[in-house]
Amino acid sequence: MTQEELFKSLIAHAKEYGFIFQSSEIYDGLSAVYDYGQLGAELKNNIKKYWWDAMVRLNENIVGIDSAIFMHPKIWEASGHVGAFNDPLIDNKDSKKRYRADVLLEDYIAKLEEKMDKEVEKGRKKFGDSFDEAQFRATNPNVLRNKSKAEEVSKRMNDALRANDLDALKQLIIDCEIVCPISGTRNWTDVRQFNLMFSTQLGSVSDESGTIYLRPETAQGIFVNFLNVQKTSRLKIPFGIAQIGKAFRNEIVARQFIFRMREFEQMEMQFFVRPGEELEWFRKWKETRLKWHKAIGLGEEKYRFHDHEKLAHYANAATDIEFDFPFGFKELEGIHSRTDFDLSQHQKFSGRKMQYFDPETNESYIPYVIETSIGLDRTFLAIYSSCYCEEKLEDGEDRVVLKLPAFLAPVKLAVLPLVKKDGLPEMAREIMKDLKIDFNCQYDEKDSIGKRYRRQDAIGTPFCITIDHQSLEDNCVTIRYRDSMKQERIPVSELKQIVGDKVGFRNVLEKI
Repeated sequence: MTQEELFKSLIAHAKEYGFIFQSSEIYDGLSAVYDYGQLGAELKNNIKKYWWDAMVRLNENIVGIDSAIFMHPKIWEASGHVGAFNDPLIDNKDSKKRYRADVLLEDYIAKLEEKMDKEVEKGRKKFGDSFDEAQFRATNPNVLRNKSKAEEVSKRMNDALRANDLDALKQLIIDCEIVCPISGTRNWTDVRQFNLMFSTQLGSVSDESGTIYLRPETAQGIFVNFLNVQKTSRLKIPFGIAQIGKAFRNEIVARQFIFRMREFEQMEMQFFVRPGEELEWFRKWKETRLKWHKAIGLGEEKYRFHDHEKLAHYANAATDIEFDFPFGFKELEGIHSRTDFDLSQHQKFSGRKMQYFDPETNESYIPYVIETSIGLDRTFLAIYSSCYCEEKLEDGEDRVVLKLPAFLAPVKLAVLPLVKKDGLPEMAREIMKDLKIDFNCQYDEKDSIGKRYRRQDAIGTPFCITIDHQSLEDNCVTIRYRDSMKQERIPVSELKQIVGDKVGFRNVLEKI
């Protein structure tokens, strides 16, 4: 199965089993906006709990808030979003379609990389077991030619973006002979900047004085509440403020399912430190956040750091934790040393002091900030795509299974009476009544037991218990484990502890 085919299967499975739906589907949908179904909402909430508990409950010097989506418009002037939160856009005059210039070029580079990969696969088939991929990539003329071209285009693009040279971006698109995917022509407009914020009107007066924005990030809600939180919680530096919330960006190129959306959710923490200590804390938070990801259990090889060469104007260090999605390594979380830029800007624009008095040094200063910012929807996609498996069983049957970590699985336990008679449903209902207080459970008595197992495999339920006729005599049930499909007989009285030990958060939080 190719990566593209896998991705289509993931999207189809997400809809079929109630994880993710296209928003407003009965009206032909809304581009790059998605709804989380009954199982998707459960998985999403479990991810949020894992992040929140690891960030807020395990750290005595980090607290959480929930700031409003609507904020004073001057906040976005202070943060730089009004003046600089832009994407370079280009239109095709024939199709009337608009594209991000940098994304067109990134797609062109990706096609060159695909050509290189195809050459490597040809070599692998030709030479078999004796194939040396590293040597092949270093010597094959077709690979070297495409690699050189990709590096040249990448350098020219990054140089143009750094210099905000829109003419150079257009010239590069022309030089690469990039065509519009719709019209197939190269009839391009000039490149221009487009602000990504959604604006709306506050109140009943529809004029510019009432214009506010849907927040493009959650961080500013933390910064403007910095002193409120510090004074009411009596926290001393270093300390952090965490938040989970929706953000909105008018992305022109929103693609790859829930990877890039116009309405999305962030999990962010801003950690306030003494000036001069920020780089040490930056390194610590890099390590801590990577541990959090690896503790999920998707495989350490799926993560890597990507340090920023081009830093934002407010940062003195930045790195991304990238994840190996079905479409390659992409950013999952950003860790940034933001210096004192944000608090200084808000002090300047609001006229209010944003300084912290340090009782240990007996001085007042504006703290520096280390930011950890992770996309909740991207984390969902990383976990969901990594756990999706299509297996061929020993008996020749196929099964689709979501091998979700048990502590994140939407449904922890399925209660299945073997037949719908002879008192088995009644006993199953009693067990269900007791267990559903502690775990999210499903009761299912329709179809054969094999079909019911397959349904639970497909939604990632780690445990199924079957109540049979013998259960009425010995008060024991058969527990089936999703990944191994092994079964064992256990007393009903031990169910709660056995399942609880496997699906609880304690084991994973202890790894961080």
